Amino acid sequence: MARPTDQSEPEAGHVFERVDEHVEQRDDWARRRRKDIPTDKHLLVIACMDERIPVEDALDISLGDAHIFRNAGGKVTDDVIRSAALSTNFFDTTEIIVVNHTDCGMMSAPDEAIVDGLEAVAGGSLDDVDLNPALPSLEIGDASIAEWVSMTDDIDEACQAQIDYLEAHPLVPDEVTVHGYIYEVESDALRRPGERVSEEINTRGSE
Repeated sequence: MARPTDQSEPEAGHVFERVDEHVEQRDDWARRRRKDIPTDKHLLVIACMDERIPVEDALDISLGDAHIFRNAGGKVTDDVIRSAALSTNFFDTTEIIVVNHTDCGMMSAPDEAIVDGLEAVAGGSLDDVDLNPALPSLEIGDASIAEWVSMTDDIDEACQAQIDYLEAHPLVPDEVTVHGYIYEVESDALRRPGERVSEEINTRGSE
């Protein structure tokens, strides 16, 4: 049989070494919790469940880079704190990013309308509704249903408030870095809270 015309040097090492490396990588991926392997970016992301928000693309991250917690409005609820406490204290997470967004559904109705709508579904008062069937001992206490739902009036103020809350929370280590961004659905871009470019560049005398 004729020898191939490509005379380049063969790759160094044995085939089994490359195969073993691949097998080990797959084992690390499948059992990373058992092996105490953190996320690739040591990152926790808290974001809205809105289907328009491409969290990974917006933050330029990939599968495996972060723990991602999504809920209505990207709100820092008790369950977010629970997840943040576990992620930062036991999974080596050193950074938290909050992603809120413009045109959020959590800004689309007054509190009273939300409460009325939920009462209509429940067939009356919400006083006896179990809000967490998996953990019935967790109750909202003296808070109202409107407070529990947590509608938002100003997305920039809400984002900054959640950053401040996470930074000050006793279950989140002081060395954890917390940042937040607003994803603008109209421009497909992130910005810091309170820094809406369109409001500045369309104002007389702005620089």
